[in-house]
Amino acid sequence: MISIKSEREIDLMREAGKLNYLTHEEIKKHIKVGVKTKDLDKIAYEFITHHHARPSFLNYEGYPASICISINDEVVHGIPSNRRLKDGDVVSIDVGVELHGYHSDAARTYIVGHASKEVLDLVKNTELALYAGLQKIHEGAKIGDIGAAIEEFAHTHGLSVVEELVGHGVGTNIHEDPDVPNYGKKGTGVTLRAGMVLAVEPMLNLGSRYVYLHDDDWTISTDDEKPSAHFEHTVVVTKNGYEILTGEISNEEKQTK
Repeated sequence: MISIKSEREIDLMREAGKLNYLTHEEIKKHIKVGVKTKDLDKIAYEFITHHHARPSFLNYEGYPASICISINDEVVHGIPSNRRLKDGDVVSIDVGVELHGYHSDAARTYIVGHASKEVLDLVKNTELALYAGLQKIHEGAKIGDIGAAIEEFAHTHGLSVVEELVGHGVGTNIHEDPDVPNYGKKGTGVTLRAGMVLAVEPMLNLGSRYVYLHDDDWTISTDDEKPSAHFEHTVVVTKNGYEILTGEISNEEKQTK
């Protein structure tokens, strides 16, 4: 069932989204060669809980950490561990925050140190693909419009789209209806209405689109071991477009956090 959020609910989700943004900013300070991924997880946990919120992913269906950290050929759901970041690593960080009973969900991909032009382009174009999809959002648009725009952008830039994993609604649960695929046909699927809150999250690969699940039952990697990138924002549909809930906030707001 797809829920339409009230203005009060959207206000609460803005707060969860702001904290998600600030959590990413805190994690970003510590992404460097030699850091353990479990240390980044600890930083996220302490930051989120210090702000009287809860990591959405911790213990979600048994997930054992506060954030997901996926490296190189890992697409999503990488579990933080004693693994240390190395020069050239492609690192995707996915953060969920629950505040006042409402969730926010956002992901970014970073490059540690130096990387080839094709890897730099992978990361840049995955983020641009996210915005290509977001630009299609407004009341009356179709879910398929989002995926079609992402897919077209990805293929134009020589990237493949993971089809087994999709975006989703967000609210009092971290994953709600509807699914938001990163591929599809314009003019098809659910009609968007003002007040819907969606997590749009392209996962694009440098090689083949095909992926597999690791024995830990969480980590998903590319079949061909080529790198993948992941960007995600939580947005609310408006009459004329959309509002990003997990994006940059003003300096005045930062000073109050």
